[in-house]
Amino acid sequence: MAVADGFAARNPLLARILTGVVLVVVALAAVQRGGPFYTALIAAAVLIMFAEWSVMLKLGRGVRLAGLALLGGSIIAMTLLTTGEAVLTLVIGGALIGLFIGGLARGRGFWAFAGILYCGLPALALIWLRGLALGLAATVFVLVCVWATDIAAYFTGRAIGGPKLAPAISPNKTQAGAIGGIIGAMIVGGGLAMAYLVEMQGQGGWKFAIVAGVLAVLAILGDLFESWLKRRTGVKDSGNILPGHGGVMDRLDGLVPVAIAGAAFFAVTGWAG
Repeated sequence: MAVADGFAARNPLLARILTGVVLVVVALAAVQRGGPFYTALIAAAVLIMFAEWSVMLKLGRGVRLAGLALLGGSIIAMTLLTTGEAVLTLVIGGALIGLFIGGLARGRGFWAFAGILYCGLPALALIWLRGLALGLAATVFVLVCVWATDIAAYFTGRAIGGPKLAPAISPNKTQAGAIGGIIGAMIVGGGLAMAYLVEMQGQGGWKFAIVAGVLAVLAILGDLFESWLKRRTGVKDSGNILPGHGGVMDRLDGLVPVAIAGAAFFAVTGWAG
């Protein structure tokens, strides 16, 4: 880890790119394979995320262990129960943990409950989405929208600069970068949908381009939320497990709202079977 940290410090952009490529390859391999391998990867990411959340919010060891057990149990429940029952298990269990340690209105109880939902709901959404008839294409569409937003926003922002998007929360993000990220997601995500989902379901490609734009906005908001949370807790990164990126939360912050919204979109429209 020390060698990786040293490399990331000397070559931050290269470390970011290399780590990102590895993560994309692993994620696509897991989505392609599906089944237990895909579920296990999601579970690992979720458990690390909640551990990072617990450290950031200074939740006690007992709360952390209870949250980890609940998150793991909810993911297992997805393979044994209906999706609704798994979600209900997560929400009720999270509420009980929050109430037990001090109530849901404020303090540690609220942040424990919020962290369980923040980490658990997108995980259940992604597992449900992959299980649809066209779940492979739908899941890749959701992931690509986030990746395209992140990459296009990063390089557009660096190339153009200009007014800041939310200087009090994240001083490095620009309005140009946000616009570039949205356009990038619409082009790449919309193109992917037209190549796979549209052909199978007979839907107009422009509809998916619009959806990709909306998901890009949510990805940017998810990024800003985590930036706000880090400022609130006084940390630079959620962790240091990923060279060039920080923690798992730092890498998946945009996916959190997009996974939930993307699953809801396909659930309502039925366009993925």
